[in-house]
Amino acid sequence: MATPRDAEIRKDVQTYYVQVLKKSADLQTNACVTAARPVPQHIREALQNVHEEVSLRYYGCGLVIPECLENCWILDLGSGSGRDCYALSQLVGEKGHVTGIDMTEGQVEVANKYIEYHMGKYGFQAPNVTFIRGYIEKLEEAGIKNESYDIVISNCVINLVPDKQQVLQEVYRVLKHGGELYFSDVYASLELPEEIRTHKVLWGECLGGALYWKDLSILAKKIGFCPPRLVTANFITVQNKELENVIGDCRFVSATFRLFKLPKTGPTQKCQVIYNGGITGHEKELIFDANFTFKKDEAVEVDEETVAILKNSRFAQGFLIGPDGEKLPTCGAYTALEVKDVITDPFELAGRSDSAESRSFSAVGGCCSAEKCS
Repeated sequence: MATPRDAEIRKDVQTYYVQVLKKSADLQTNACVTAARPVPQHIREALQNVHEEVSLRYYGCGLVIPECLENCWILDLGSGSGRDCYALSQLVGEKGHVTGIDMTEGQVEVANKYIEYHMGKYGFQAPNVTFIRGYIEKLEEAGIKNESYDIVISNCVINLVPDKQQVLQEVYRVLKHGGELYFSDVYASLELPEEIRTHKVLWGECLGGALYWKDLSILAKKIGFCPPRLVTANFITVQNKELENVIGDCRFVSATFRLFKLPKTGPTQKCQVIYNGGITGHEKELIFDANFTFKKDEAVEVDEETVAILKNSRFAQGFLIGPDGEKLPTCGAYTALEVKDVITDPFELAGRSDSAESRSFSAVGGCCSAEKCS
């Protein structure tokens, strides 16, 4: 339930982005700025087809686009002017659909202005994209129905909402069984003290509302999601001495996670899987997360949870999944991951990425881009 303090934070955030930030150079941290990463050709082409005004008015964070999108129904939380939605609407095709929700009236107006333009450019007979004004923690009020989406994406927006649990509960409600929340956000190395949580500038800079990273797993389990799967992580630096003094010893990372909603099925066992190379833009290999990379025609032994995800999600079409405990015939190599090697801590991954400089586990992702957070 929303509190007066929640309403005050929402107002402060809107004020910060409407009146204070005019361009990325105004940001005082790099929470909303990430280094460029290679983007698959089909996504680059889709972004190039987006109308110029939509791109210029888009103040969103990063480019968080998952794989295997054909014919999917996607919900974008904090969609801004609709840049990512329009790119996604081309990628899902005429049988798919994209909905963008944003609390800023002006941004929704810009997005709605160019629906006809993009559908004509794509050659679609009917619109496959919808934009609505609303709050991401109140999806039901915005008319979003139960179990209606295959994928929900979010780019550095959830940290701006005080009630993270309510956001995740609403996402769980609207996802179909086998669906996924694929999102980038900011996480803290410890529970934030009151001084940080009440600092208006730090809220606007995506830090004041950052979740303690271990709490994400607690919330996911409480709501019913599978354990979070870490994809990417990068350290956030603060470029303001005054803010550094407020933050003290707390550290922050921007990280991308996958959360899956799976049907209640019987127990599974670990087994071997072989990726068939059938996912657009990932024909040679699929970098699923920080722990699993599936090369085409190579047998990989995966744990029970990963088996369940691959079997029950949209990724099932891309894999040959062997019988429990049995090996699959393969002309490629064979790999297995020891449990002790699994990375779940975004600060650990950010440290490895930082030391390896350009190391990345995803073609796209990260919170946030060289643009404003929405």
